[in-house]
Amino acid sequence: MTEPCVAVVLAGGAGRRMGGGKPLRAWGETSLLGRALALARSYADEVAVAVRDADQIGGDVGAPLLFDDPDVPGPLAGLASALAFARVRGAARVQVLACDMPRLPADLTPRLAAALRAGAKVALPASNGRLHPVCGLWSIAVEPLLADYLARDRSSLRGLAAVSGQAVVDWGTIQPDPFVNLNTLAELQAQQPPRQSGLRWIKVQRGAVDQTAV
Repeated sequence: MTEPCVAVVLAGGAGRRMGGGKPLRAWGETSLLGRALALARSYADEVAVAVRDADQIGGDVGAPLLFDDPDVPGPLAGLASALAFARVRGAARVQVLACDMPRLPADLTPRLAAALRAGAKVALPASNGRLHPVCGLWSIAVEPLLADYLARDRSSLRGLAAVSGQAVVDWGTIQPDPFVNLNTLAELQAQQPPRQSGLRWIKVQRGAVDQTAV
């Protein structure tokens, strides 16, 4: 039986290397946040967005907002909110994903879930020799371990995964890397999806419809 899962987009970072406002930066015909939410909804039926404050995402995004605890450092704050959200919603696990990773694979959650079923509390993807803790699948059993970890003044997401009993699911050497993360405007520009072409429907006077090539 598949255990219930929620997905939470981590969007609370300052994005300084991109000049701020990272979640709202354009990616194709949407924003980085819009793309992340589309991915999240493909991984789970119920999704939320973890933020530092509401101004970061510019208004209603059609998903609950989870506000980072200012006393919890870095991405651990988003994870703490995500685990609490999963618990309240009655889910056994939460798929987290950073808002700056727009090319995550479609089979991310199913492959990570297989590792949790084998007994791990955390499943992290890896590719090209690198671990990606900001898009891991976490069991809610990690929540009390996180509280203890923070009480010992620890702040590494990777470190928490290691002490919680992690499994690594390796996508191997793969190009283009589906786990690429975008930290600068140059990286964002280089990773833009191809501009969609085709036919666009435009309404004209008296209810007629015109078909225009774009």
